[in-house]
Amino acid sequence: MSAVLVTGSGGLIGSEAARHFAALGLDVIGVDNDMRKVFFGEDASTAWNSRRLERELGSAYRHVSLDIRDRDGVDALVERYGADLALVVHCAAQPSHDWAAREPFTDFDVNAGGTLALLEAVRRHAPEAVFIFTSTNKVYGDTPNRLPFVELESRWEIEPGHEYADGITETMSIDRTMHSVFGASKVAADVMVQEYARYFGLRAAVFRGGTLTGPQHSATQLHGFLGYLMKCAMSGAEYTVFGYKAKQVRDAIHSSDLVRAFEFVFRRPVEGGPVYNIGGGRFSHVSMLEAIAKCERITGRPLRWTYDERERAGDHIWWVGSNARFEAHYPQWRLEYDVDRILEEMWATNGDRWGARA
Repeated sequence: MSAVLVTGSGGLIGSEAARHFAALGLDVIGVDNDMRKVFFGEDASTAWNSRRLERELGSAYRHVSLDIRDRDGVDALVERYGADLALVVHCAAQPSHDWAAREPFTDFDVNAGGTLALLEAVRRHAPEAVFIFTSTNKVYGDTPNRLPFVELESRWEIEPGHEYADGITETMSIDRTMHSVFGASKVAADVMVQEYARYFGLRAAVFRGGTLTGPQHSATQLHGFLGYLMKCAMSGAEYTVFGYKAKQVRDAIHSSDLVRAFEFVFRRPVEGGPVYNIGGGRFSHVSMLEAIAKCERITGRPLRWTYDERERAGDHIWWVGSNARFEAHYPQWRLEYDVDRILEEMWATNGDRWGARA
């Protein structure tokens, strides 16, 4: 048997990874205890997605309701599969700035402690497995906000000719910045994955994502802005924009494009624990005002939204990441989804979950 262990398997990236690698013939062990419901409430529950995986993948999928903070449980699970594990995709996390500030111990225990528990179990029982970690661009803290920006009609844009004009690279420092509590716990996990690759020789890679999105997102106000925006547009709920004149910019990568990148690493891992900024880049990026307009065009009706002048701590004014390092290692990989296609797919597939497409 050749198997893949996916943590956070009921979530956006985890469920995409489960389907993708099952289609390649791997047996999938999905770990998810629906902590997203604890973080964000019933509407954010991933249980519906876990049940769907079980239906769709059948015998190729085994669901395990396990808290990644349970070191003994994680160790026993990895030991059970041992050398049969060809791949570990670690997506489980507490993903919100605001929630982390309310419960920093839980945030750190999940993001940093859970990652360490999984790394150590893989080192002990499945050292040949490829280990993929979904980090975040928040490891750079608010350093991107010190870049020189130009205010345009519908967005902030980086000054032309700047070294990051084509996207922020991994050369940006993660020091001397305000990360937010969430960003700090992800820094700890990110660096620990790199250390296990360099110190112990684990075949690991770190992906620092921008806005990760797609139709399977259990999006909420505190996490998953693009999905939650379309959810509000479809359901009639009100959306709140925080600060920066609603002109803040994000790149957006579809879960399918990201998981295809994972496959490239799985098939040919690079030694030394490489770190990749990964996102929509210049191919797929949007400001808040532009995203609202796109949702209104697709749904054919106004989106209810309000503006709050308060800027969220650690939030980015502008984030467009560079995929250049990953593309240099894997030149056959290409983005397939831009923001318009992402939103149109959300609209087409989420009528039952987010409201009638009338």
